Amino acid sequence: MKVKPLSDRVLIEPAKAEEVVGGIIIPDTAKEKPLKGTVKAVGQGTKDEQMVVKEGDTVLYGKYAGTEIEVDGQKLLMMRQSDILAIVED
Repeated sequence: MKVKPLSDRVLIEPAKAEEVVGGIIIPDTAKEKPLKGTVKAVGQGTKDEQMVVKEGDTVLYGKYAGTEIEVDGQKLLMMRQSDILAIVED
């Protein structure tokens, strides 16, 4: 299934939660929610807001930003561009 965000919304694939290694196994529910992800799709923007992010960008977002959705078994986040804090450049 293909998802195309509308307006100023962005579809993001969150980065995998990092495990703390050292002999202790941390269950998925206790892992820290990632605050970084990759943009998978962007809307066309609005007349008041031009889209700055583009597909493939790595971005930082707030801890409680966006709505979690599942597409083809993959967990993604749908959020407004204004919820994105920064674009990460390598």
